[in-house]
Amino acid sequence: MSKINRKKRRNKSRFVKYARYVLRNPVTIGYIALAFFIYAALAVVYMFETKTGSGITTKFDTFWFMCVAVCAGYFEFVCESIPGRAAAISLLIVGTMVFGYIRGQVASMFVDLAEKRNKGLGKLKNMKGHFVICGWRRGFEKILDAVLVSNPDITPDMVVLVNEAPDQVEALRMDDRFKEVNYVAGDFTDESTLKRAHIQSASRALVICDRSKKYSKLEIDSRTVLAVFTMANICRGLYIVAELLSGKFEKHLRMAHCDEIILTQDYERSLLATASNGVGYSSVISSLISDDSDSGILIFNIEKDFSGKTFGDLKKYESEHHKEKGILVGVLLNSGNFHKRRSEALSEAQKNPDLSKVIANLQKVKFLKSNEPVLAPDSSFVLPPHSKAIFVRGK
Repeated sequence: MSKINRKKRRNKSRFVKYARYVLRNPVTIGYIALAFFIYAALAVVYMFETKTGSGITTKFDTFWFMCVAVCAGYFEFVCESIPGRAAAISLLIVGTMVFGYIRGQVASMFVDLAEKRNKGLGKLKNMKGHFVICGWRRGFEKILDAVLVSNPDITPDMVVLVNEAPDQVEALRMDDRFKEVNYVAGDFTDESTLKRAHIQSASRALVICDRSKKYSKLEIDSRTVLAVFTMANICRGLYIVAELLSGKFEKHLRMAHCDEIILTQDYERSLLATASNGVGYSSVISSLISDDSDSGILIFNIEKDFSGKTFGDLKKYESEHHKEKGILVGVLLNSGNFHKRRSEALSEAQKNPDLSKVIANLQKVKFLKSNEPVLAPDSSFVLPPHSKAIFVRGK
């Protein structure tokens, strides 16, 4: 037997099995019985009402009478015979029941969609260039408000929250400031959950220490590292910022190509230590790290023409043309998505047939750090590519 005949027999067998399943299904039997009932009622109306003065004279009149009775719930013609009236009442009851059920199902579907969206179980619309925030802890609304204030280019509808605290997020979204914030419920270390948040097309991601459940400090940092690894694997062009409770996992985040690492406990210890000197360090640091996007430490892009020039040239140019930016105090090296550029440079270096250039390129990018600040450099300091300027500006 040829392959074509065997394929036809296989398809025929599948069709027969499917047909048997459909015909034996109680729902199918109910639909068939309902169709026969309506057809019988139509026959009764046509048989008896065409002989009276009800206005039904043709088969089309009978069909129209049935459509109005079943779909709209009223009578276009008034039946005069007893069998015709009985059939008409039956059609009216059947139509009320059927369309009542359909309306209930449609309403239930919309309610389910709204409920799923509120609980973060629905599917988000296609998003691009958005901001993903993973994790939850007490006082999260202050963090979210500070993020929106510090990033004027981000609107609430561009923010996607990913965590396992649906009740807290629902209460958060009752605030008018955050009602347009998107939410995805689930474990942010899971790849499928991150893909529901469209992490593959996001521009930035922030992973905070998650306290939505009773995790230990070790579990919190482990989940942060796992989430960063997963994000970096899904989207290599993603700019990732992560918070750690302890510096033990800092090397792991560096390996995962995390762009910025926030060591909460180390910062707290440093702040307490400097405050203990009694010279007002804490007040100065609080002013520099401000929620206000127009004051404190500000970082601006450097024009491409200054790549290869000195810090003194940049300082002179900024003082003459951009005094409103504040005081230039340093530069930020390897800014932006440095890890993506580094992997591209390594790949290009490996393809280069010139061995000396390969070694030079590898040495150039291998040991560089992402977002490395250089404060108050010498005027002769040469500005490398992908650098940004660090300013300090008062209110």
